[in-house]
Amino acid sequence: MRARSGAGKKMIRSELVQRLARDNPEFTAKEMERVVALFFDAIVEQLATGGRVELRGFGTFTTRARDARTGRNPRTGDAVDVDAKRVPYFKPGKEMRQKLNV
Repeated sequence: MRARSGAGKKMIRSELVQRLARDNPEFTAKEMERVVALFFDAIVEQLATGGRVELRGFGTFTTRARDARTGRNPRTGDAVDVDAKRVPYFKPGKEMRQKLNV
C-alpha cells in the first residue's frame, strides 16, 4: 500500500481562508473569510429548512432523522433520555470518490 501525500493532515477554516486568499490575490484575506462564511451559512440555512445542497463533482449535504432513544451517561452509567433530532449527512460525489481512490 502506498502512502498518500497529505495522509493524516487536516485543514481548519482559517487555513482554508489563507489558501483561497493566496490563490486569489485580487481578494484580501478578510474578503475571503466573508466568502467562506457566506458559503457555509448558506449551506446551514438550507439544511435547517429541511432542504439539501448538491455541489456537482463534490457531494450532497442533507439531514437525516434520528429517533428518540434511551442513552447512557458514560461516567455514571445512568439512563438518559435522548430527544429525536436531525443530523447533517454528507454523501461524496462520484468525482470526489474517484479522486480519493486513485
